[in-house]
Amino acid sequence: MRLLRRLALSGVALTLAAQWLTSSATAAPAATTHEIVTWGASADRMGEAASNRGYRLVVRTSAGGTQLRVRLSNAFGDRPLTFGRAYAGVQKEGAALVRGSNRPLSFGGERSVTVPAGETVLSDPLPGRLPAATSLVVSLYVADAGGPATGHGMAMQTSYTSTGDHTAEEGPANWTGTTGSWLYLDAVTVRTDSDVGAVVALGDSITDGWQSSTDKNRRWPDYLARRLQAAPETDIKGVANEGISGNKVLADGAGQSALNRLHRDVLSHPGVRTVLLFEGVNDIKAHTGVTAGELIDGYRRIIDRAHAAGLCVVGATVGPFKGWSEWDAPAEAVRREVNEFVRAGGEFDAVVDFDRILRSPYDHERILPFFDNGDHLHPNDTGMQAMADAVRLDDLDCDRSAP
Repeated sequence: MRLLRRLALSGVALTLAAQWLTSSATAAPAATTHEIVTWGASADRMGEAASNRGYRLVVRTSAGGTQLRVRLSNAFGDRPLTFGRAYAGVQKEGAALVRGSNRPLSFGGERSVTVPAGETVLSDPLPGRLPAATSLVVSLYVADAGGPATGHGMAMQTSYTSTGDHTAEEGPANWTGTTGSWLYLDAVTVRTDSDVGAVVALGDSITDGWQSSTDKNRRWPDYLARRLQAAPETDIKGVANEGISGNKVLADGAGQSALNRLHRDVLSHPGVRTVLLFEGVNDIKAHTGVTAGELIDGYRRIIDRAHAAGLCVVGATVGPFKGWSEWDAPAEAVRREVNEFVRAGGEFDAVVDFDRILRSPYDHERILPFFDNGDHLHPNDTGMQAMADAVRLDDLDCDRSAP
């Protein structure tokens, strides 16, 4: 059975690679297509950047399309950063790629690119079709770097590292190091039909996937992406997960606040139709004196900015966390007042009630034990799926440009 499973997985990978290598000659005319985000991860300040290092980054795309592009970020760098080479391929297993799938990326026609401090760069479009739900591997060689690195710390995904430039290699021999972070890569886009859109999940550690199964793509936005791909009734197919563990709506700390990173992590992505906002528990439980009114004002500012950009905003209620070390009755009172605003305030375009889904019917202040990973705050894989299943797909297929 193990051999049969490996053969089946190999067959799927080969099929994906064959489609990935297909010419874009059969693609729809540019006038009927547009670019959308198919994967995203919020950038943050990492440790010291290193030169002469390779990163083989494994990501799971959502929407399929043509003309793949990757966005590389030096948002938190304090000096220019040079990428010597970059490749995109399809994962076979671990650091090994499907034979023939690894293809070079260019930037303004050049194989190497230097990104100024605080900036990002988009690769040139790569011909060919990338299927939906692909285990895409972006291999980067950082030729010259120093100061703070930019990346996403908690990936819940194993990626690989090397010394020197081995980006063109499809075998795993020189990719002997591992990392649980995504370095420098913060978005992947494709071109698809112009009526297809994307949703961005803006959140904290629950959205980031903490305590979901590593390397299994079981964060709630992953489950949502699978639902969207299987649902013919919706045109929302792209999902970008912009969660940061420990993140707050109002204050910087574990990443920039949701307010301060809204443009980079949401509004800058192409093809986004809706943002699903699920943040606030870290503002509440930190006991910094944040009131319900202040958190609600933060929500309103996000709503206003998203609406000004033509996006809809789905608000999510804050889940229960009694049993977590920072829980107390005053924090619970703030959570309840904030959730009442989300449910009944009428300012979100739609609401998903994660609180009702996750809470115990016997104690509404606690997460249901069946969904609890054990720390009384973060859901397990089953809870993550229940959250995704609670999202009404029609709420994501929103159009603020309609009369």
